[in-house]
Amino acid sequence: MNLTLKIWRQKNTTSQGKMVEYKVNNISEDMSFLEMMDILNEELIVKGDDPIAFDHDCREGICGMCSLYINGEAHGPDRGITTCQLHMRKFKDGDTIYIEPWRAKAFPVIKDLVVDRTSFERIMASGGFISVNTSGNTQDANNIPIPKDDADEAFDAATCIGCGACVATCKNSSAMLFVSAKVSQLALLPQGKLERERRVLNMVDQMDKEGFGNCTNTGACEVECPKGISLSNIARMNREYLRASLVKKD
Repeated sequence: MNLTLKIWRQKNTTSQGKMVEYKVNNISEDMSFLEMMDILNEELIVKGDDPIAFDHDCREGICGMCSLYINGEAHGPDRGITTCQLHMRKFKDGDTIYIEPWRAKAFPVIKDLVVDRTSFERIMASGGFISVNTSGNTQDANNIPIPKDDADEAFDAATCIGCGACVATCKNSSAMLFVSAKVSQLALLPQGKLERERRVLNMVDQMDKEGFGNCTNTGACEVECPKGISLSNIARMNREYLRASLVKKD
């Protein structure tokens, strides 16, 4: 298939970007979207042009690095996948495809399609962990009984890969789905309950400091999340936050 690509090009964080048009020909429908981008970059390099910068790593839907906004949708026109799992059969010969980086104040563009997502890392560093007692009197985690429903919900929340699709698709660039998944993962398990109040207060506070917006309650984040993280996690985080606020006042 032959395609027209309109791709966001931006030299660095401080420079002004713009959409640039490219033509690619003889693209197989069996290629992944990133393979198509690789072909375009090879052609640009041969011509002596600067290749398009985009994030990628595992190319197996595990790491979440391949964060592209394609035709107005995070990770493109498919559901339950990351960009690296998107195949060109989802497009038609002659299509025009718009490719942009995540758009959020807290995700500044580094170059072209690459954004700085270290704001997620700072949120995690503020409380997305448990403190381990290494005194020698620790109990084996497998010896702690956990209700099956709690374990299942914790594992579901833990599938979040932190790609940022929830932020990119939210009208307010909210990180509530990401933060709530990380809060839920630990709040549901006995190991995480000791620090539950401090954790949720610190993580929500850091989220606000990073400049993420408020939840819109539209549910777009869940729809375009490649791992299908449920909105119920946001409700759980709100409950955890309210509880922690009351405990702190006491």
